[in-house]
Amino acid sequence: MDFESYFRRDRFARLTGARLVETRPGYARARMRIGDQHRNGLDVAMGGAVFTLADLAFAAAANSRGRVAVALQVSISFLKAGTGLLTAEASEVARSHRISTCEVRVTDTSGDLVAAFQGLAYLKKETIEELPEPKARRRVTRRAGRR
Repeated sequence: MDFESYFRRDRFARLTGARLVETRPGYARARMRIGDQHRNGLDVAMGGAVFTLADLAFAAAANSRGRVAVALQVSISFLKAGTGLLTAEASEVARSHRISTCEVRVTDTSGDLVAAFQGLAYLKKETIEELPEPKARRRVTRRAGRR
């Protein structure tokens, strides 16, 4: 499986509207337009939406060299209310044979910092190319009259 196919499998990111717009070794950029479905009671982006965007960029940067990377620890600081188009830029700041450390900056259309995210990922032995293609999911349909 290739890198792009791997990230197209991210159904939650797709559901939220978060999308990768650029990747290269040790770097990723993702965007999300904040819509009504992302807004909390204060009418700004819910923290979970901002976190999802940052997490997608982090995952792409950590996995960008081809080894499967899984999050070990992450933290986020929310610095400003998020509205409009948000961009998350992730940079790998350190890498060993087992650990990738990334910093992610989430900004709004004015370039103001909305959130700062730090992530630590464990680098597995397997590569993205070695991952099996996903199996087709069977749809379960209910018959009329049954619960």
